[in-house]
Amino acid sequence: MTRILTRSDLQAVLDPASAMAALREGFRGDDRAPVAGQRVRTDLPFPGTATALIPGVLPGVDAYTVKVNAKFPGARPALRGVICLHSGRDGELLALMDSATVTAWRTGLAAALGTHVLAAPDPAGAAALGVIGAGAQAELMVRGLRGVREFGDLVVYDTDAGRAAGFGSRHGGRVLGSAAEVAAAADTVLLATWSRTPLLRLADTRPGQHLTTLGADEPGKQELSADLLEAALLVVDDREPAAAMGALAAAGLPATAADATLGEILRGTHPGRTTNAARTVYAPVGLPWQDLALAWTAYRQAERLGAGTTTDLLA
Repeated sequence: MTRILTRSDLQAVLDPASAMAALREGFRGDDRAPVAGQRVRTDLPFPGTATALIPGVLPGVDAYTVKVNAKFPGARPALRGVICLHSGRDGELLALMDSATVTAWRTGLAAALGTHVLAAPDPAGAAALGVIGAGAQAELMVRGLRGVREFGDLVVYDTDAGRAAGFGSRHGGRVLGSAAEVAAAADTVLLATWSRTPLLRLADTRPGQHLTTLGADEPGKQELSADLLEAALLVVDDREPAAAMGALAAAGLPATAADATLGEILRGTHPGRTTNAARTVYAPVGLPWQDLALAWTAYRQAERLGAGTTTDLLA
């Protein structure tokens, strides 16, 4: 039987703490994955793109994922698709899930994890948090971060003023008028936009700041300039995809421009931030194993609770 999990089903069975724990464990072991993940993207004869991430595999998980997404910037929601969770024993389709929900959770919470690891220590919880792009991924980043550290002021900017106001109301923040104003006010800055030109440059930032950029996840998208990336301790989730289609590609930088991967820092093979005066940037692309980490967590909880519906696709 195949378990079908809708957006509301997934939101009922997932929680940020267990999801972040699964992602942390995945980063620690991603260097031991037996098969390299692939991202296949194509333009369409319509106003959108299609992307497939295959296969999502992790050591110790007897299953794999295949994700197919459509991105149509003018649609709401802009991201639609499915994640297929297959048994590693016989290929049985264990579950079919809404990919937009899983993608938002794994992307936002992995970014929250990277942000927490790289941002300067703040025992008093007084640092200001800035958000540029008030969509679903920013929601999960803020939820995830607030589960592991405290912040003082929250400031937000979005090209859609109403969306920014709603985000500020939900999270107890205030709306500012530009990305540069957010960078001037915040100690940690989260960017999750569709921008194709840099929103922030080195001159917009200051020593000690941390920035996480999620928007550069396919060719042509860019949130941070090359001079800012070169000046910072730059951490990615995987060097080659980052140089092929992520933040490095957009800035014209090679894979060697990345100082470390998040997995290397979590495994202790790279020290990460070593001084509070350093600028740090986390610039992930998103990897197939991250889909598996969230999908497997959701599936096991759904099985325990009987969430979603089941069907026999071979009937």
